[in-house]
Amino acid sequence: MNYDYYTSYDNWQDDYGLKYIDEQGYGMICKDYKIEFPPQHQDIQPGMEYLMQPRPIFNNPYYRASGKLFNKVAIVTGGDSGIGRAVSVGFAKEGATVVIAYYNEHKDANETKEFIEKIGGRCLLISGDIKDTNFCDKIIDETIKNFGKVDILVNNAGVQYQQKSLLEITDEQFDLTMKTNIYSMFYLTKRVLKCMKSGASIINVTSITTFQGEPELIDYVTSKGAIVGFTRALATNLADKNIRVNAVAPGVFWTPLQPACWEAQKIPTLGSDAPMGRAGHPYEIAPLFIYLASNDSSYVTGQVMHINGGQYKG
Repeated sequence: MNYDYYTSYDNWQDDYGLKYIDEQGYGMICKDYKIEFPPQHQDIQPGMEYLMQPRPIFNNPYYRASGKLFNKVAIVTGGDSGIGRAVSVGFAKEGATVVIAYYNEHKDANETKEFIEKIGGRCLLISGDIKDTNFCDKIIDETIKNFGKVDILVNNAGVQYQQKSLLEITDEQFDLTMKTNIYSMFYLTKRVLKCMKSGASIINVTSITTFQGEPELIDYVTSKGAIVGFTRALATNLADKNIRVNAVAPGVFWTPLQPACWEAQKIPTLGSDAPMGRAGHPYEIAPLFIYLASNDSSYVTGQVMHINGGQYKG
């Protein structure tokens, strides 16, 4: 990729470790860090994947499926793009029927559905606001109507907003973040339990920020911390019913949430502070969701799995 069109930014901050990008795509301060993502920002939440440059890599063409999720029905919230798209594709490869609940990213959602159907899978799209309990009812009702059951629920949908200080977080933003990220999880999980049977799996998406305390995402971190508690308590509550509940805590992954959240000048250094020196792509985390959704993880519940290029070890 040619980076000549954005060779310098005079107003970049020192703590981002980057003042200038040369013609080969290397930063003058972060000399050993190859810039993969040019500066970009989207004024929409949770972001549109089709607008990103470069596009996230959601499919691993070398992955060999073995029917781990054959005849399973999975609901994936936010499955239209980012990690949710990679998970939806991975589930379909392993034989699952995938129901994708998404907000308003219609182009992204249709791209995901088309890809799943191209590889021989089945996919149902349901659009709406997951903060609305009526929409949560619709997700379950439509899934049962079309496929008769729910074996897997992936609570992945979420939003995050960058603010420099707690004083900049409005009451309205805090309310929106909590309702999108944790209230919706409560609403949908409560409803899906009415039709889940022994052997079912619930996978919640938390974040590395819960364990590191990202200073510019205070409300987001709060919501993701609540997800950890929700996961552990619910796992204990459902253990005797053989319904497993686990969480995945991604580090920095190249998804629409990044340009939708961060100011443009921070994008080129995303993931540069991880020991592996880069952000992850969605296809690199999808196999963990397949493991947690399948019978391979039959003795795993109440756990938080960390995938972050070595950035956090816990």
